[in-house]
Amino acid sequence: MSGSDNADDDIQKLREQRKAEIMNEIGKKRNPGVTVVDELNFRAFISENRFSVLDVWAEWCGPCLRVAPVIEEFSGKIAFGKCNADENQNIAASFAISAIPTLLFFSEGKLINRVTGAYPKEALEKQIRSTFPGI
Repeated sequence: MSGSDNADDDIQKLREQRKAEIMNEIGKKRNPGVTVVDELNFRAFISENRFSVLDVWAEWCGPCLRVAPVIEEFSGKIAFGKCNADENQNIAASFAISAIPTLLFFSEGKLINRVTGAYPKEALEKQIRSTFPGI
């Protein structure tokens, strides 16, 4: 690989990192307390938070919109992230996600539960409370 190939790779990484930062800021303005998660910040998101829930969704998915009210209620108690499955196919594949919405529950960086489908708000709240007792 030549020096210019390395420089091009570095520039591309910087562009992707800046895009992730901008998307995260946009996500905070739309829904404070929610982190936009992608392949660049995924590991940091799950490891830096004791309890975290990752909502794997897509813009075209109507049922995915039902998760928002639950996120708002638990904001501040649990770290919530939204990961667009279309834009982050490696994350979706690594967890064998074949349907959305899928919520992935992490404790100290380890996957401990998952919920797939459009559950009513009360059922999602119950899943969160049983997965993370005491919150």
